[in-house]
Amino acid sequence: MGGFFTKKETASKSRPDGKSYSCAACGLYRKCRSPRMEPFGNFKKKILNIGEAPGEVEDRNGRPWQGKSGKLLQRTYEKLGIDLFEDCLNINAVNCRPTDKNGSNRVPTNFEAECCRKSILKVIKEYSPKVIVLFGNMAVYSLIGHRWKKNLGGITKWRGWTIPDQDFNAWICPTFHPSFIERSKFSSGNNYSQSRTAEETIWIQDLKQAIALIKNKTPFLVHEEPTIEVIEDLSVMRQITMPIAFDYETTGIKPHAIGHRIVCCSVATGPNHVYVFMMPKKRKDAQPFVDILEDESIGKIAQNIKFEDTWSVVRLRTEVKNWIWDTMQASHILDNRVGVTSLAFQVYVQFGIIDFKNETDPYLKSVEEKNGNALNRIMELIAKPEGKKLLMTRCAYDSIYEYRLAIIQMKIIGYE
Repeated sequence: MGGFFTKKETASKSRPDGKSYSCAACGLYRKCRSPRMEPFGNFKKKILNIGEAPGEVEDRNGRPWQGKSGKLLQRTYEKLGIDLFEDCLNINAVNCRPTDKNGSNRVPTNFEAECCRKSILKVIKEYSPKVIVLFGNMAVYSLIGHRWKKNLGGITKWRGWTIPDQDFNAWICPTFHPSFIERSKFSSGNNYSQSRTAEETIWIQDLKQAIALIKNKTPFLVHEEPTIEVIEDLSVMRQITMPIAFDYETTGIKPHAIGHRIVCCSVATGPNHVYVFMMPKKRKDAQPFVDILEDESIGKIAQNIKFEDTWSVVRLRTEVKNWIWDTMQASHILDNRVGVTSLAFQVYVQFGIIDFKNETDPYLKSVEEKNGNALNRIMELIAKPEGKKLLMTRCAYDSIYEYRLAIIQMKIIGYE
C-alpha cells in the first residue's frame, strides 16, 4: 500500500480561482476567539475523536466538546468506561468556529473542511491512534471524502462500521454526532426526552463497538497481498477442485450486442491465490476454464452473479453450474442500507482498502450511460503501455476480495 500518505493526499490542491486549501484561503481564524484550536486530551487509550467544528462554548474555552453535545458525549463515554479527556484525544474536522452573518454557530462548508484536512492528517500521523471515531457527516468528509471519489453519502451510510483503514493503520468508526442525538431527544412537544430514543440506542451501540476494539485488544487487520498468477495456458487450472470466485472484465454491461466480448478473467482458488488471464479468442484455448464453469462439483462465487452468469451463457455458450454465493446479495441481506452493497464499499469497510478500482473505472464506463448495450473504453485501456497490467490487477483483486468477503459473510449467516 506504500507509505503512510501519498504526496497527492497531503499536497495543497490548487483551485480554479488560484486559491489553495489553506488557513489564509479559509479565513475562519480571523473571526474566532480560539483560532486553529489545538488537539486536547491525554490520549491514554489511543482513541481519537473527530467532531464537526467548535461551537460558541468551545471557542470561548479553547477546547473541544465543552458545550451541551460535548457534555452528552462525556457522560455517555463515562458510562462505557472511557474518560473523554483522559483516554482520548479530541479534534474537529474544522479547527476554527464557523459563524453566520449574525454571529451564530453554523455547519462548516466542505471547502473549510478541505482547508483543515492537512492539519487533521498531521495529527493522525503524529499521534498514531488505534481507534478514530468520526462524529457526523463533516468528520466523514474530512477523513474519507478525499479518498472516496464517488457517492460518499452521509453518516447514515457509514455509521456502525469498524473499518481497518490501511492508510491510517487505525480502526475508523463513524457514528452520529452527539448534537444529532441531542435533537432526537426532544419530543414533538419540544420536551426533552428522558428515555433513550432509537437514535441514541444506535449511537451507544456504535460507541460500544469502537471501545471494544480497545478493551478487547482486537488485533488490527493488516492487508495480506495475494499471490497473483498471470497465465496464458489455461490448462494449469485443471487441478482446481475447491470452490472458486471468478470475475470478468468485459466490453460493456450487457453481452448481446455485436462487438461485445469478455476481455479478462480472474479465478480465485482461495483467499490468497488467484489466476488471471486475457480471455482467449478461440474456444479450444478457453476450454479448461469452460470445464470449470460446467463442473457441478466446484462451487462458484461472484459479486452479482447475474452479470457473470449472463456473459458466460451469451459469450462462452456455457451454463455455470453450482453457484453457491453472491457477495452483493449477501451484503444486502446483512445490511439493507442504500449504497453499501458495492464491492468497492465492502472492500473498504471490511478490509480497509479504499478505492482500489479508481485507475481503471473511467475505462469501464459506457460512453452512452443509458444504453446497456453500448461499448465501454476497455480496449483503449489495454492499448496503453501499462493498461493490460492495470486491468488484470483490478480483475485479480476483484476475485480475491469476493472470495474473502464470501468467507466473512458465510460465517455471519451460518452457511455451511
